[in-house]
Amino acid sequence: MATKDQRRRQLAREKFERQQQRRAQQRSKARRRNAVVAVGLAVVLAAGAAAYATAGLGGGEKEDDVGAAPSTSPGSKAPDPCGKPAKGSPGTRQWKKEPALSIDTSAAYTMQLRTTCGDIDISMDAAKAPHTVNSFNFLAGKGFFDHTRCHRLTTGGIFVLQCGDPQGTGQGGPGYTIPDENLKDPRLKGNVYPAGTVAMANQYNAQARKGRDTGGSQFFLVYRDSQLPPDYTPFGTITGGRDVLKKIADAGAAPPDATQNTAPNATVVIDKAVVRKS
Repeated sequence: MATKDQRRRQLAREKFERQQQRRAQQRSKARRRNAVVAVGLAVVLAAGAAAYATAGLGGGEKEDDVGAAPSTSPGSKAPDPCGKPAKGSPGTRQWKKEPALSIDTSAAYTMQLRTTCGDIDISMDAAKAPHTVNSFNFLAGKGFFDHTRCHRLTTGGIFVLQCGDPQGTGQGGPGYTIPDENLKDPRLKGNVYPAGTVAMANQYNAQARKGRDTGGSQFFLVYRDSQLPPDYTPFGTITGGRDVLKKIADAGAAPPDATQNTAPNATVVIDKAVVRKS
């Protein structure tokens, strides 16, 4: 028969074994959790890199610098600084081929985006990006951009607002594609798209070296110097509305969705896009 002292030691040993078992279980759970987190981060980083460098700037058929980084980060929420969209809905019209070149490449063209957050004025370079400017002239004239939501805002690594998709998903376009242009623009020094640049989104995959000439209607506005390879046609410069972009950026972006898209918290809708020949 066990003595009280033996029984006490036995109970202590059993307690110690239970503690060790619980610690082993906790370590196992932690390892599994960390593995899941690591895999998740790898997926996010890989998808994020692809998104920012290719798909994120995909085209569906895929003043002074704004200054400091936005005070909010992806996933943060700030009051919506923008107004209500004008009545109407995005169009659904598609075209089978790029419109015939009809612009005057020696003339100056401007585009005004009348958005729920304010007007953004853009000067476009018809001489260096004739196909792109011609396409914008055509699509704006058809009301293609009217009532479309700017669907993506990036607030880390690169700093852009992406617009031009009637679907608002990053997958929409006009039905045709246009060639890449002006990729050797001297302003793109050190693989940096300077603040104020307006460039085309596309589906180019630099690693596979596939997807050239896949621009459609989606474009992005650079509100802060952004490190990007020169794979996206720079066709314009923001001449007015930097304060509008800063307001949008300061409101932050929503958490990534299933496609790693980070929508702006601000309700950024292009009520009307107008292209004019100067």
